[in-house]
Amino acid sequence: METINETIIEAQVIEALRSCFDPEIPVNIYEMGLVYDLKISPEGAATIQMTLTSPHCPAAQSLPAEIEAKVRAVPGVTDVKIDIVWDPPWDISKMSEAARLQLGMM
Repeated sequence: METINETIIEAQVIEALRSCFDPEIPVNIYEMGLVYDLKISPEGAATIQMTLTSPHCPAAQSLPAEIEAKVRAVPGVTDVKIDIVWDPPWDISKMSEAARLQLGMM
């Protein structure tokens, strides 16, 4: 069972993820649906499973480093592991309703 601390840290990590943007799309990576899974261990380690819009994404090198730095800055986070996965592939159906509205897709 999650402790309150893990729940608070997870919420703060999500806020940190919402401050990270794919440079080609003016929507944060969380609302874009690029984050597939987020786990916070009882020790405060954050594990993020995510993808990019394309394997050829120009931010493939810089975005994970930015994400790691911002998540590591969250109080209570002791470690950050980012797993970039390509399965399932990202598509626009993974975007939140807010992201679709922002991009005029609704």
